[in-house]
Amino acid sequence: MSQFLWDQHACLPLQVSAAVDPLTRFQRQGGAFVSVNAGYSPHSFDDTVALLEHFRAAVDAHPDLELAAHVDDVERITADDRIAVAFDLEDSGPVGDDLDNLATLAGLGVRTLLPTYNHANRAGSGCLDAVDTGLTAWGAEIVAEMNAVGIVPDGSHCSTRTGLDLCEVSNGPVVYSHSCIKAVWDHPRNITDDQARACAATGGVVGITGVGIFLGPNTPTLDAMTRHLEYAVDLVGVDHVGISSDFSFDHADFNDELLRNPHLFDDSYTAWGPIQWMPPETVLALGHHLGGRGWSDGAIHAVLGGNFHRVAKHAWANAT
Repeated sequence: MSQFLWDQHACLPLQVSAAVDPLTRFQRQGGAFVSVNAGYSPHSFDDTVALLEHFRAAVDAHPDLELAAHVDDVERITADDRIAVAFDLEDSGPVGDDLDNLATLAGLGVRTLLPTYNHANRAGSGCLDAVDTGLTAWGAEIVAEMNAVGIVPDGSHCSTRTGLDLCEVSNGPVVYSHSCIKAVWDHPRNITDDQARACAATGGVVGITGVGIFLGPNTPTLDAMTRHLEYAVDLVGVDHVGISSDFSFDHADFNDELLRNPHLFDDSYTAWGPIQWMPPETVLALGHHLGGRGWSDGAIHAVLGGNFHRVAKHAWANAT
């Protein structure tokens, strides 16, 4: 069983000048895997390729980081207590109108992709939309191509119906890379019990995130995260729950983004003041915290890394 930490979503500044050194804050005995966001709805395919090429070169040049093209790479890198890196996309906008772009993105290390970011696009509806029409035919084509090239479909930021449709049309595991539970804290970004069950039925994983406004009223604490984790484990079983810090190493950039793209957000992002994130150092203490609550070693290892590792073993096999 995996002993390393698997963080399924974290955010560096989306700039081709961004440093990757902050990822070393996830350094730990046993190693770590971190999926780094490389674009969302405002980004074109060319924008995202430029970001991916920059991040890849910077990771290559860093002694404590290494790109992980395959699951075997993750295991080898983390065995040396180092940090394995791959990438994710928050929206299908960077795919453009060409399904062949998905193979290119997979070749550059993208391993998860969500069809919509908060609002409707050509692929489907978002979690902040008043009308939820679900995944479109184009969205279903994107999912089929993701399955073919080794990219995991991701329901985070999608509408309820879009997330459920993802699970129906995918021929492999679906994840919610960074989504908390609506029954614990009723936020539009959080997912319903039905979404969590459908995800688990694909063999997928719900990744509980460390963002304060999704955990509760802007409370990024281990106790708040554990409430979501324990609810999810009771709901879908310990084999279908994981974590993602969703930590923004670009706090200032994100707050600026709220101002630059107000149409992508609503007052559920700002009602409690500046968003509070759980820092990597706190995430690294989660295993000890769960042990103190009586979790078994096996359950802790599954949630901290083993479950997303299992999904990757299944889904990354087609990646080039």
